[in-house]
Amino acid sequence: MIQRRHLPHPLKTYGSCSIYLLLSPLQQLRTSRCTHARTTKTRHQKIKQKTKALKKATLQFAITKEMLRGSTIALTHGVTVTGVHRFWFHSIPLNNRLSYVPRDPFFSKCKTKTNCNSKNRSGMGTLTTRALAQPLKNADELIDSVETFIFDCDGVIWKGDSLIDGVPETLDMLRSKGKRLVFVTNNSTKSRKQYGKKFETLGLDVSEEEIFASSFAAAAYLKSIDFPKEKKVYVIGEDGILKELELAGFQYLGGPEDGGKKIELKPGFLMEHDEDVGAVVVGFDRYFNYYKIQYGTLCIRENPGCLFIATNRDAVTHLTDAQEWAGGGSMVGAISGSTQREPLVVGKPSTFMMDYLANKFGISKSQICMVGDRLDTDILFGQNGGCKTLLVLSGVTTLPMLQSPNNSIQPDFYTNKISDFLSLKAAAV
Repeated sequence: MIQRRHLPHPLKTYGSCSIYLLLSPLQQLRTSRCTHARTTKTRHQKIKQKTKALKKATLQFAITKEMLRGSTIALTHGVTVTGVHRFWFHSIPLNNRLSYVPRDPFFSKCKTKTNCNSKNRSGMGTLTTRALAQPLKNADELIDSVETFIFDCDGVIWKGDSLIDGVPETLDMLRSKGKRLVFVTNNSTKSRKQYGKKFETLGLDVSEEEIFASSFAAAAYLKSIDFPKEKKVYVIGEDGILKELELAGFQYLGGPEDGGKKIELKPGFLMEHDEDVGAVVVGFDRYFNYYKIQYGTLCIRENPGCLFIATNRDAVTHLTDAQEWAGGGSMVGAISGSTQREPLVVGKPSTFMMDYLANKFGISKSQICMVGDRLDTDILFGQNGGCKTLLVLSGVTTLPMLQSPNNSIQPDFYTNKISDFLSLKAAAV
């Protein structure tokens, strides 16, 4: 029997297609299939390698992007107001500020805080660094560097219904130096007039013109956008918002009156709502219930152009000096969750009140010092407005919280309470 020799691959060995023609038709078919299989396998390997490289590059880009995001303390997005908006349902003429707290552990351990507020010609943010907060040592230097002091109230002036030690003497000293004093609070339960009475009860001489509550800010904002007088405002909140809306000449419904209303969920029950409601204002509400959630949700979702306005998104508040209590942010969160809409916030850290104050009193923002006890509202409010900032540790924020690696919001200075202005001044002398 003649033994058949297996020839090597003709194209690989001889590099000539003439050898290929000497093969039998069956051998030619087998050789073609093998060549095609090797070519296909090589092509698939290259595609797999390119895909793997692309995935690796994409992952690296995502990591780098997250690290850069993590290095920012506050990423702000401004909506520039270029004219007067005559229609309330058009673009919102308000500089909305969104704070970003870094979660990247690498950047959390940095010794400086980084801002990404400025933009270059390409539109990309440019990184600038700011040192960590310094303890206030020279009170006179800070006092002489500004014309106006803006004070938060809860945790700075008082706690619950108790005045913080040394406040009257400190305010008198600042007034004697010719400083303008303004009191700004995110608490919407009272109107400016009602807050004036609280100041008076605590023995403080503060005029109504010096008080700016978020309840007033909600009414002032509606006036600034020419909210139609024939439209109504549904209020999830307390008496302070109702009084300010009434003073501004707006129709309203809701408030504490709806606190006792209940819904009987029967088969086929349909809850009706007022189709003339053009805005839902949500603030701190001790009478919050399911009726208000559903009514506000229906207005926002079903009334064309209905605004969703929040007085603040504070997580906690000081109802008593014994502990912290759930704040207005819990009520706002419920409506945001049911409507899948984000509110327009008129209280701190939004710059609406800062812009309003600067325009009303003709104040240069660089000549303002914002004094507060909260990092994510008071201090960020001052930073967003371009002011100096002083954190007091008499309220929500403690020194460990300020110096925590997870905290990225750093004021210019910090001290225990505002009466330190007096002691540090005496020590300097």
